[in-house]
Amino acid sequence: MGEKVVAGGFDLSDRHRYRDKLQQCLEGLGRLLAQKRFDRPRNMMGLELELNLAGRDGMPRMMNAEVLERIASRDFQTELGMFNLEVNIAPHRLGGRVFDQLAEELRTGLGYADRKAAEVDAGIIMIGILPTLTQDDLVPGNLSDVDRYALLNDQIVAARGEDFTLDIQGVERLVCTSASITPEAACTSVQLHLQVTPARFAAVWNAAQVVTAVQIVLGANAPFLFGRELWRESRPPLFEQATDTRPAELRAQGVRPRTWFGERWVTSAYQLFEENLRFFPPLLPICDEEEPLRVIEDGGVPRLKELVLHNGTIYRWNRPVYGIADGVPHLRVENRVLPAGPTVTDVLANAAFYYGLVRALAEESRPVWTRLPFESAAANFDTACRYGIDAELLWPAPRRGGGLARVPAVKLVRDELLPLAAAGLDAWGVEPADRDHYLGIIEERCRRRVNGASWQADTYHQALAAGLDRDAALAATTRRYRELMLGGEPVHTWPTGFPGRSTG
Repeated sequence: MGEKVVAGGFDLSDRHRYRDKLQQCLEGLGRLLAQKRFDRPRNMMGLELELNLAGRDGMPRMMNAEVLERIASRDFQTELGMFNLEVNIAPHRLGGRVFDQLAEELRTGLGYADRKAAEVDAGIIMIGILPTLTQDDLVPGNLSDVDRYALLNDQIVAARGEDFTLDIQGVERLVCTSASITPEAACTSVQLHLQVTPARFAAVWNAAQVVTAVQIVLGANAPFLFGRELWRESRPPLFEQATDTRPAELRAQGVRPRTWFGERWVTSAYQLFEENLRFFPPLLPICDEEEPLRVIEDGGVPRLKELVLHNGTIYRWNRPVYGIADGVPHLRVENRVLPAGPTVTDVLANAAFYYGLVRALAEESRPVWTRLPFESAAANFDTACRYGIDAELLWPAPRRGGGLARVPAVKLVRDELLPLAAAGLDAWGVEPADRDHYLGIIEERCRRRVNGASWQADTYHQALAAGLDRDAALAATTRRYRELMLGGEPVHTWPTGFPGRSTG
């Protein structure tokens, strides 16, 4: 969805032509795979980080255009809401001191952006959902002034044919409606990219699906929405409901949501792209002039723009990505699970754990997904989102033929998954100092049973106990969060509550 899209209407011929182009693109992808045209292993990773803008009072600031004008860097872009920004980090080779290098780049870039935001009385906050957002903030007038967002909103609203209903039952219950997809803008996340060869794609994607639940257990950072305390990671249910093109009748028929976990382990990247065409009607039937099959016949590399655009409107938690670099096609797994924040150090600890664990699990002789039913992996993801650091997950018992056992997630991480992540980082060639520093942060989160969500909830309840009303407590929590975020120490070290007695 990063491509420039020009808003306009679509007629029936547009949709017929687009569907035909999608089939040509899929056939082209199949030919490229059969001809082994894809890039060789290069151990490349990338990172995108979504951000919120808020004032000194902790309230959202609808001014990304003004802030971006001052930042004046292609690394920073708009996101869906006017209170959102996104920063893209150039691809890096996994190995050496890559995580320390990334940390330095992020701190420098975010520090600069924050100073520029301060020129218009705003500041940057890395958090899964800004606790001070209200329903009045998430209305169509606060969509970023970019054609593709207006067009996507119009098409999803038209496909649904009625208002969106948000109904999330957590610690408290939230029930409300929206006439647009704007509530999706509340979700700010980290996307981790990993370039893989076609032969390794399925193993890496399956491994990434397995670890989604554990990622959320460790990284949950979105316990509040519209003044209600919901799931420890409320982004997934919000995202699914805010982009759901299905009215109640289609949900009852079992039609798949556009934001989904999936329904099976895969054996190739092609399967996922083929599912996209089979299950999901196009939302943005915008055709490119390229003839992909002719390009391949002439020895070239097609952009497959229709396939790429369609893929960008299907919100898998692990998304297959087709791209071209230096004239050579490649495949990536885009991991979309983690919320933003709390600090740069926490983001990089989450990334190190993910890249190490996925590498180790993908190379096991008896992969965990051959012993864990897909339905159990999906249930684990749901459980992790609900309960965060306190979740218990289904996991294959250690003895052969032992079935599944329900295990406290922090115990699973400390006893089994951290050693695997360390071995995976060694296999990538990451320096031991980087490995030990960032995985040590994950271990401490488990030992103290603290992540961003638990800190937010504990601090909020202390504010309530001090006599603040709900809105004031959320604002005080947000201000304190930003203060500690700027300090840069990982979240497991953050003191809960507020220094002194004042929360104002």
